[in-house]
Amino acid sequence: MYGKNPRSTAQIGGHPIHPMLIPFPITCLVGAFVIDLIFLSTGDRGFATASHWLLGFGIGTALLAAVFGLIDYMGDDRIRRLGAAIQHMIANVAAVVIAIINFVIRMDDPTEIDSLGVYLSGVTVLILLYSGWLGGEMVYRHRVAVQETKDQYSGYDDGQAEGGGGIDRGPARHG
Repeated sequence: MYGKNPRSTAQIGGHPIHPMLIPFPITCLVGAFVIDLIFLSTGDRGFATASHWLLGFGIGTALLAAVFGLIDYMGDDRIRRLGAAIQHMIANVAAVVIAIINFVIRMDDPTEIDSLGVYLSGVTVLILLYSGWLGGEMVYRHRVAVQETKDQYSGYDDGQAEGGGGIDRGPARHG
């Protein structure tokens, strides 16, 4: 095991990949909902097409983020033991499945937003809010993928935190 904190196993240069990718599906899926609302108020077909594209990109990037999230989940048993981790995964799967259904019902005509489409987009956003809260819970409360060893960039060392420190500011200067 590596330190006290559950670690991300999918990393680039010590940075976890999953949190690098999640802004893309979140932006696309929330954007689709906003664009749906704009379409409903304007009736401009271009907004319906834009929403359809955002759904497609949101689904694609969500699947990519899910691969790295699953690698992290499977890579450290401390993550698998967190209830928030499995709830986060289930919520994200539900959001993507709803987004896929939403995307498919618009395949023939992107303007199929009037009733079901906008509701599906709204439900997706609500699920993403819950899932994001769980992701924050894992990072801020359970310290998943939080660095705890000093490196050349951070100067942070959890080992000092026990002695009241936390940030290595170098040798003390007396003057």
